[in-house]
Amino acid sequence: MSQLEGQLKKLHGKGKQEIRIRIEQVKEELRKSYEQEVKDDMPRALITYLLDDTTVWWFREGLPRKEDARTEVYMPIAQTLIIDEPGKFCDGLDFRPDFSRLPSSDWFAFQVDFELLTPWYSKDDRLFHLLDNPVRKDRVFGVPFMAASSWKGMLRWACRMQAGLREHLERPNGKLDGWRDPDWILHLFGNVKGEGEEFSQGALVFYPTWFNKIGFEVINPHSRERRAGTQPIYYEVVPPGAKGRLSLLYAPWPGMKPKAKAEEVLPKLLAAIEALLTTYGISAKRTAGWGTAKIEKWRVFHQTKGTVEKDNRAKLEQEVQTWLS
Repeated sequence: MSQLEGQLKKLHGKGKQEIRIRIEQVKEELRKSYEQEVKDDMPRALITYLLDDTTVWWFREGLPRKEDARTEVYMPIAQTLIIDEPGKFCDGLDFRPDFSRLPSSDWFAFQVDFELLTPWYSKDDRLFHLLDNPVRKDRVFGVPFMAASSWKGMLRWACRMQAGLREHLERPNGKLDGWRDPDWILHLFGNVKGEGEEFSQGALVFYPTWFNKIGFEVINPHSRERRAGTQPIYYEVVPPGAKGRLSLLYAPWPGMKPKAKAEEVLPKLLAAIEALLTTYGISAKRTAGWGTAKIEKWRVFHQTKGTVEKDNRAKLEQEVQTWLS
């Protein structure tokens, strides 16, 4: 590729056109080579295998344009790869939570299967990447994922909105500093990190969400004078249509403070989950509409009642209330 690019600068006319054709052939051969190598190992392809090889190839060969490695090799291949079981990387290495044996009858586990309607994005902290805005990936396996801590922060915020945070901020001189979480939110999430007085841990345990594919979005700023694009900005994202699963465990313990009744807090929690996924969004750039989703299945797990699956929140909430009564 580097030799052909060098020849292209020196030639003119018909010879230049022949070199361009040859460059496209080399790119196509390279794409097919990668596709063949990763065909039987999709998770490895989404790890760092494809990205590292393409990045090293670009640096080592000294290609004059980063676009060659980015848009001609990495992006066309990466967006065609799909992982059948995200979170399970091989036999014996499955990080998806198993709620089939809960140790207490006071505990409830919930899973929400959803499909993205708009792109999901969270910036990764990887130092070397072909794109300026890579999507966040698992540090070990490289599969796109949303961390448990991100779920906790966003769901706490959704619960606060449900508890009246928006109305509080819309008041004259309304500030977040003056907001105090009601007891049911403290019961679920505990105190905010950094609070030393009367610190308590919440009753909720969160788990990561792994996604099954990646895609790309382009933002192309336009010049006001020429009304034309200046420099495309690429975002690596989890595209619309990708599947995900929110998993969390409600695990209160004897004597925890503040204490709350499950029949009162769980309906509020389920309502906040639905609002977060379908209305607010779970992505960076939520104000642009990114990260909204369609909920496909609700599940609840219990020690004695077993597992129940419903297609909407109202039915699941009714089932849980029946168990609690």
